[in-house]
Amino acid sequence: MPRNLLFTAEVLVLLIALAVWTGCSMILGAGETSEEQVATMRTTKGKIVIELYPDTAPVAVDNFKKLIKKRFYNGLTFHRRVNNQSLNIVQGGDPNGDGTGGPGYTIIDEYTLPNQPPHLRGTVAMARTNAPNSAGSQFYICLKPQPHLDGRYTTFGRVIQGMDVVDLLEIGDSMKTVRLEVKSKYVTPQ
Repeated sequence: MPRNLLFTAEVLVLLIALAVWTGCSMILGAGETSEEQVATMRTTKGKIVIELYPDTAPVAVDNFKKLIKKRFYNGLTFHRRVNNQSLNIVQGGDPNGDGTGGPGYTIIDEYTLPNQPPHLRGTVAMARTNAPNSAGSQFYICLKPQPHLDGRYTTFGRVIQGMDVVDLLEIGDSMKTVRLEVKSKYVTPQ
């Protein structure tokens, strides 16, 4: 009796292996490992390493990582720098370069979630308009603590290396490349 090739043991094993592999890659994301990641940003002024907070801002972190994987940020400029008594930030992530652009969609605000980190020096947060749920690709880095922004903007990371570079950033400086790398390359486990 001829064997039906769709139901051979070899094909069944192959299908199970493919299903397991596909399921794992969907959970972890293409090319990712289960190890924590950081964003490394090579700018015209030097390198910045950003630790991400997926536990306190999962949507913002997933969005940031998705845009990094698409190379969305590569070549974009820092279009805003404010350094006065009420605000001390540098801002980028706008494809238009003037504060009006984004990725073509918006994400939900997460600043009301529990355990949102405060706006300290080096904090990275999502920029948005005054409208709720209007963040997309623009982000800012705090040059000094900004407690008046707590509970108003989603914080999703912090600079763990290169804050001296952030201090040097001016309007027009660019993000040459932004990549995801394993966190253990930059932080030793305690």
